[in-house]
Order: sequence, then C-alpha cells, then structure tokens
Amino acid sequence: MKKLDPDLKDTPEAAEDFFLPDLCQPQSILFLVLISELLVVVGVLANGNLINFDWTQLGLTSLFVQWVVLASAAVLCNFRPVLMRMSTAYATLTGYALILSLTLIFSIIGEWMTLDEMGWDLDKTGILIRNLLVAAVMSGIAFRYFFLQHQLRRQEQAELNSRIQALQSRIRPHFLFNSMNIIASLISIDPDTAETVVEDLSMLFRASFNDSSNRPVALSEELDLCRKYVHIESLRLDDRLKIDWQVEVDPDSVRIPLLTLQPLLENAIYHGIQPLPEGGEVVVCIKIEDRKLIATISNPLPDSDYSHEPSNRMALDNIKRRLEAIYGSEASLVPVRGEQIFTTTISYPLED
Repeated sequence: MKKLDPDLKDTPEAAEDFFLPDLCQPQSILFLVLISELLVVVGVLANGNLINFDWTQLGLTSLFVQWVVLASAAVLCNFRPVLMRMSTAYATLTGYALILSLTLIFSIIGEWMTLDEMGWDLDKTGILIRNLLVAAVMSGIAFRYFFLQHQLRRQEQAELNSRIQALQSRIRPHFLFNSMNIIASLISIDPDTAETVVEDLSMLFRASFNDSSNRPVALSEELDLCRKYVHIESLRLDDRLKIDWQVEVDPDSVRIPLLTLQPLLENAIYHGIQPLPEGGEVVVCIKIEDRKLIATISNPLPDSDYSHEPSNRMALDNIKRRLEAIYGSEASLVPVRGEQIFTTTISYPLED
C-alpha cells in the first residue's frame, strides 16, 4: 500500500470514511477536553487522597494536559486532509509523531519555566520521559478506539445499504405478471404500444436493481417512473384509472429516495382502484412545509369484503424503514384509513 496517494480527492465521502474523526468540530473538542480532564482527576487522586486533595497539582496538571490536548486537536484538524491521503498505518504513525512532538515541546517549556538554581537534572529528564510514555499510551488507546469506531461505522453502513437495497428491489410479482399479459395481448394488435410498455417496464426494473438506489434522486426522476407505471396500469384498467397530480414544488430541485412514491402509487391502484368496477381517482399531492417534503397519496376505499391489508401493511412498513434508515427519526410514514378514502403521507427533512 502506498504511503501517499496524490489521486485521492478530499471528497465528503472520503472524509466520512476516514478513521480519524474531524477534530475541528466543537463536539469532538469538548469530548477530548472532558475525557482528558477526567483522566487528570483520576491521576491526581491516585497520587494523593480525597481529604487532602492537592488542588494546586490538579490545576497545573490540567493546564499542561489541556494545552497538549487542544494543540494536538488543532494540529490533527489542519493535517487531516494530508492524513486522509495516507494508509491507515502511516496516518496513525504520523498522528502519533505529531502528538508526541507536541507533548515533548510543552514538557520542555513547562520544566524550563520551573527551573531553579540547580538547573536541569535527571528528575526533569525523567518527567519528560514519563510525559512521553503517558502520551504514547493514551494516544494508542485513542487511535485504537477511533479505528474500532470506524470499522463499526463501515459495517453498519454496509448492513444499511444491503437492507435498503433489499427493500428497494421488491416489486410485487402480480405487477410483473399483469404487465407481461398486457404486452402479450398488445403484440398482435398494437406492437408500437407493446414496445413502449416493454421500455417502461425495463426502466422500472432497472431502477429497482440500481446499486445506488439508497441515494436520493431528483423528484422529477421518481415522478417519471410513477408516470411510466401509471401508463402501464392504464392500459389494463382503461378509463377506470384517473390520476390527479398536485405537484407544488420544483421537481428538479427536490430530492427523494428512488422508488418511494411508485410503491405507494402501486398500492393505491391495486388496493383502491382495481377492486372498484367503476374505478376511481388517485390524488398525488407533493408540497414543502417547514423544510420538510410532504407527499400524500389518496385513493378510494372498496367495500370491506375486498381487502389486501397484509400486503398493504408490508409495503408501507418497507418504505417506512427505508426512510428512517436514510433520514433517521425525522422521517415518517402515516397511513390513515377514513370512511371512503385511504391516505398515506410521507414526510422527511430536505437537504440543505
């Protein structure tokens, strides 16, 4: 493995995949300050007792340790782009060298400021060696912790991507069978339309098996897939299917996880329109409220003796888990069953 890769770019993805955290962030600095201060208190207590607590030693030790910690964080923060281009081993060794160098510098300054008429002696040399050993041990523990945290994050991300792709790739078999039947019936009477259906169907399945499907795409791309799906279903349901598109946002500037609306639209047609002899209208409303995208899909309800509730529930749960996996707790999917209308509303925060 090369020591330095000049072709590696400082991309956000590379920064997130680096084992060393961003020590420029206030929360990271606060964490280091608190942990180091707790270690100082433990060290002072170990050398004395609680009744005759040496506050002077605590203050001096805290001053020295915090200077080393803050200086190390500042140096690693500025050197992070360089360390990101190195292998993990070289980045660790370089970080080690920077921290030990700062520890040595501050130790020399501290001992020089307390020189007396005896001058420099072996005790002060011993203090320097002690400080370097303590810094080496604590830095090793910290780097090991950062590396294990990095490995855990990568494992969680891999599992998350696998789960999202598994949920993303589920298109119900009945839709595939119905589409194939439509294509078969059209080949002899309207081959041009049959070819269009094949193209629309191929785009739907290509999106379903897209490796990057867990990343948001432009809303216009998702709506294009929805319209292709509606076109296929309209050939089967004819005039029984009506769609009211109420898109109150710029579809090119808003992003949405791929294949989020299409399964909801499929549910609305399969559970709401197909059972009704007279058909009905599906309303798709998309708007922005409080920096959140709100998408609502409504469909009429058939008689109570015609129900696909288990399948409906499974599809809604799959989409809800995908949204929560990508956007966290701020995402939601709320189904509401009224007397005559079934409404599904999804909500998630927009990217800045």
